[in-house]
Formats: sequence, C-alpha cells, structure tokens
Amino acid sequence: MTFAVRYYTKTGNTKRLAEAMAKELGVEALPISQPVTEQVDVLLLGNSYYAFNIDPEVRDFVQSLDKNLVGKIINFGSAAMLNSTYKKVKAEADKVGIPMDEREFHCKGEFKGIHKGRPNADDVKAAADFARSLL
Repeated sequence: MTFAVRYYTKTGNTKRLAEAMAKELGVEALPISQPVTEQVDVLLLGNSYYAFNIDPEVRDFVQSLDKNLVGKIINFGSAAMLNSTYKKVKAEADKVGIPMDEREFHCKGEFKGIHKGRPNADDVKAAADFARSLL
C-alpha cells in the first residue's frame, strides 16, 4: 500500500502530527502547496477548522486532486474548539470522486492559550500509532 501525507497548518500543530505520521509510513510530510503527482492508495490529509470551516486552501487542494492518482483520503488534524473536519473535507472529496476512509485522527490543538501545549508528546505518539495501524 502506498501513502502520501499532506497538511495545512497556521500554527504548526498539524505539521507536527503530519511529520509523526509520515515517519511511521516511511514518506515525507509535505504542505498542501505540494501537489500529489504520484499514484497513492491513501492520502492522509491534515487540516483544522478556521472560522468554523476548513481553510479555502484546503478546499482548493482537495478540488485539485486527481481521482486517478488518489485511492482514498484519511482525514487528520488538531483543533482548539471543534474536532473533526471530516464532513467538510468529505463534501469536497465527493465533488472530485475520491472516497473518504471513515477512520480519522484528531486531537486538541493550542490556539490563543486554549489547550496550552497541545498537541503534546502523547498526542504526537497517538498520531504515530494511528498511522502505524494503517500498515
């Protein structure tokens, strides 16, 4: 099974999770500014809520994906307030015909003092464990 990891972050929290996951999968975590140009079975896509929605850059990234290159998407991320962005990402993935795996990983993320220090070492380990479970 082949994997790719892409992420969008404003604070660096989701990048930390992406790097832990990518290390377990033997791939490089790249920002969504780097398109998926190789065929992959699973794209792990890291993102978060910003103003109660996914960032327009995440929406545009998903819309740019080629369904002939990406088998399915697994959602992950961190957030201070809301948790899963699954439904928002799935709505975009449905538009381009890429299925979403029901499995996902989310943890608390620090934002303006809320959930200070998160994601912490335990969260990063949990992200790595989640990625390992996909192998």
